[in-house]
Amino acid sequence: MDFNVKKLASDAGVFFTRAVQFTEEKLGQAEKTELDAHFENLLSRADSTKNWTEKILRQTEVLLQPNPSARIEEFLYEKLDRKIPSRITNGELLGQYMIDAASEFGPGTPYGSTLIKVGEAQRRLGAADRDFIQSSMINFLTPLRNFLEGDWKTISKERRLLENRRLDLDACKARLKKAKAAEAKAAAEQELRLAQTEFDRQAEVTRLLLEGISSTHTNHLRCLHEFVEAQATYYAQCYQYTLDLQKLLGRFPGAFMGNTDTPSAPTGVSPSAATIPVVPSLVGPCNPTTSSVAFTEVSPASSGTRKARVLYDYDAADSSELELRADELITVYSLPGMDSDWLMGEKGNKKGKVPVTYLELLN
Repeated sequence: MDFNVKKLASDAGVFFTRAVQFTEEKLGQAEKTELDAHFENLLSRADSTKNWTEKILRQTEVLLQPNPSARIEEFLYEKLDRKIPSRITNGELLGQYMIDAASEFGPGTPYGSTLIKVGEAQRRLGAADRDFIQSSMINFLTPLRNFLEGDWKTISKERRLLENRRLDLDACKARLKKAKAAEAKAAAEQELRLAQTEFDRQAEVTRLLLEGISSTHTNHLRCLHEFVEAQATYYAQCYQYTLDLQKLLGRFPGAFMGNTDTPSAPTGVSPSAATIPVVPSLVGPCNPTTSSVAFTEVSPASSGTRKARVLYDYDAADSSELELRADELITVYSLPGMDSDWLMGEKGNKKGKVPVTYLELLN
């Protein structure tokens, strides 16, 4: 117990002495050993690396998990060294809600069947989101966190030791200046040499650690590339899933596009003289700028029929529709009272309705 009291008193004395020394240095009343310019640059670079790594880490966490409560929960699990429970993503939850709603509304109805298709796509998007988060956590966030909790703590510890060695060195210099007697000067010079040796040794250790920041940057650069690769894969998957969904929904245009009936031909005018909606040629199955297709009315040939090129494959939903394959040519025409989203199509001896969004009408 006596030893602890003595140690506590000694530590308090050292703390007080150094506080006084710091104050005198600030006021210019005490000598301060300055580090060389290269060392100061290393310190500044290390501080910048630490500060920006913290900011990038925090903002990436917000990007991957916008829910603050979920982030706190994951942080606690990580600190307790426990496995973070698997969490359903928002996309997967939305998809499940849509599928459940379809079961209640009737999966055989246009709305119900569409809900199922969109719900399944949302679940795939949610699964892709989870894979992206997991990959980013392992390949990007973990190395950043390891630097802050490992290398940076070691650097900070050695910097504190270096500062203490500098204070000891400057205190020895001050005592040497105050020494008058030859014996006191000799003792002070001996202390100064020891303090200088300790300071130089600690400065070298700290310098090597600070120069290691370059290796940290190289490692973080590699992690940054992996993060971008994971992001590119994620967005490519999202694009493909939504593209497939658009193509799938395109098979049922009447279920989600306006159902404006084509006006009947005026009395005395043959059905063949009715106007036929024309779809502009599209580049590929999905054009991001054509979320809705604009139709222009063009008078057909005198025979009432036109040739059309099929843009995409189309599987007939029932016997009243005509199955299509991309790039084949068919004959199309309209009938009075027919939905403007559809035309009658013929190829060979087969006939049936075809969606206009799958066609490019030819002159």
